Amino acid sequence: MNTKKIGLFFGSFNPIHIGHLIIANYLVEHSNLSEVWFVVTPHNPHKQKKSLLDDHQRLTMVRVAIENYPKLKASNVEFDLPQPNYTVHTLAVLQEQHPQHQFVLLMGADNLASLHKWKNYQSILDYYQIIVYPRITTKVPLESLRNHPSIREVKAPIIELSATQIRNDIRDKKNVRPMLPPEVFQYIDEMNFYK
Repeated sequence: MNTKKIGLFFGSFNPIHIGHLIIANYLVEHSNLSEVWFVVTPHNPHKQKKSLLDDHQRLTMVRVAIENYPKLKASNVEFDLPQPNYTVHTLAVLQEQHPQHQFVLLMGADNLASLHKWKNYQSILDYYQIIVYPRITTKVPLESLRNHPSIREVKAPIIELSATQIRNDIRDKKNVRPMLPPEVFQYIDEMNFYK
């Protein structure tokens, strides 16, 4: 049994941009994680988001973006789960599918501030480690989460790139090439996405 420590990076990745890659790659190279999995979150059927690309197109963009990064993987585990889905369920499914792996949640400091609102967040903290990377945020986490033994804040480059901004820029015909992995830029361009 080959035990690996896997970091889980959840997101809609609409689109995946160099900020996501920089963070994921930094965390896998500067920690005891063997791999980082990009868990692409599916379209929530209860939310009408016209700007959200189809699940499989976003997964494809993640796949082309990480092709040359052997320690980064794409996961569509949430595509088959009933919606609305919660992280605690995803973790249970992954643990069942990969009992040999140890899963760690990766999140930005801004998300840590709302962790106490997550479904069964207490049980997530009981069973999983959370690695928190810095973001520019004024949101403050609960005092009880500040020094929680399961939560580890790490230094990582602070990348404030927004997928929303990138989508708006594409719509406004601005050049977003430097913000996207070249393969993703090409894919978006060929598919005429976000226009």
